[in-house]
Amino acid sequence: MSDTPFGFGLPPEEPEDGDGKKKDSAGGGQGAGGQGNPFAGFGVPGGGGAGGADNPFAAMFGSLNPNDLGAAFQQLGQMLSYEGGPVNWDMAKQIARQTVAQGTPDGTKDASVGASERAQVDEAVRLADIWLDGVTSLPSGSNASVAWSRAEWVEATLPAWQQLVDPVAERVGTAMGEVLPEEMQSVAGPLIGMMRSMGGAMFGQQIGQAVGVLAGEVVGSTDIGLPLGPAGRAALLPLNIEAFSKDLGVPKDEIRLYLALREAAHQRLFAHVPWLRSHMFGAVEGYARGIKVDTSKLEDVVGQFDPSHPEEIQQALQQGMFQPEDTPEQKAALARLETALALVEGWVDAVVHEAAKNRLTAADALRETLRRRRASGGPAEQTFATLIGLQLRPRRLRDASRLWASLTDARGVDGRDRLWEHPDMLPTASDLDDPDGFVHHEQLDFSELDRMLGEAAGSTQEKQEKQDAEGKPSDGKHSEGKDDTDK
Repeated sequence: MSDTPFGFGLPPEEPEDGDGKKKDSAGGGQGAGGQGNPFAGFGVPGGGGAGGADNPFAAMFGSLNPNDLGAAFQQLGQMLSYEGGPVNWDMAKQIARQTVAQGTPDGTKDASVGASERAQVDEAVRLADIWLDGVTSLPSGSNASVAWSRAEWVEATLPAWQQLVDPVAERVGTAMGEVLPEEMQSVAGPLIGMMRSMGGAMFGQQIGQAVGVLAGEVVGSTDIGLPLGPAGRAALLPLNIEAFSKDLGVPKDEIRLYLALREAAHQRLFAHVPWLRSHMFGAVEGYARGIKVDTSKLEDVVGQFDPSHPEEIQQALQQGMFQPEDTPEQKAALARLETALALVEGWVDAVVHEAAKNRLTAADALRETLRRRRASGGPAEQTFATLIGLQLRPRRLRDASRLWASLTDARGVDGRDRLWEHPDMLPTASDLDDPDGFVHHEQLDFSELDRMLGEAAGSTQEKQEKQDAEGKPSDGKHSEGKDDTDK
């Protein structure tokens, strides 16, 4: 994944040559005309690079050879002509697809999924759903199983990324216009528009790179604890499962089935807990609203924007531009998000272990491998830390898993899963600190309460009917008042 926050720099370079070296760069040549440098007012030096002051584009494109110049102008045109929302999602998809096409660091290239691989995924998901039927009261949440290539994963998950990233990108886009001095803002409309177009492209570039890298490592649609794919589709990536399986010493069929159990368990939860998806995405958005953009760093970046030295801008932004505000609201939003992630991942971990422990010989080893992979962050954490200033890590995964297992022992499968009926019924962060206290504290019996309320209502109605039959007034009312009302 690129270390360049939000792509502040030149458009992406062309792919490397076959020997692993960058293509040779050359000067941009002398430009026609001597009209000076139209970018001088924006911090672009008038000299330096091929062509000096006579070539207004030399500082920006002087390091590109003629073969790359057309692509660079095309990228620049896309950046400046963009007029959409806070993120240029067309550019994001384009770059993500390009990143996928380049392959992963181990040299693995993306490939279409074959019929045999699709059949293996279908069978794994079908068997996983059968096994899960015995360990959860939530029915199957998958109306289809799909085997995706990395490129197909990119296409299918971009709508979810848009929902997650746009709120933060909007804040940064607004901040880019606000860093100009107030006296300039009233007369700098075109410049502000250009900066926001550039900002949308910067986000699009960085998001595309991040999602493209992530596509090379995820094994399904729910790896990060959020439902990134279309509802009701249990998805696995055979090529990435192959890479994940290396050096584990476990039969690939077992690994595929274990991963199918996790994917199918997530699908059940998000399909049959109707409020959960919006709750999770809302928690991310609530945290994002409390993120403060470091405008002083942004001012430095804008004020010193020099396309002839993009590496300086990249270095200036290495530490990011987000500063979470230390407010009670922000702390509460973070706690709510971390707890929700832990509860989802803990429930999946618990039910999958229960389904697999007596059926798969490597269930314990796979459980520990997935726990460490999930809890340590990996590519998902890097992606979110870059895109929205947030490490999307279930820090209390093990605590939550133990709590769900204890709930199963104490209340049974139905009693455990009934807690998902409403967010207020779920364990809190403090409950993760004291799981035994939550598991064994007295629960309200809502069915008994309904019965008592029903009996009380019936008794009141019976009493009223008896009084009406005897011609007696109701309690607390006089017959005269009733007659007056009737009149």
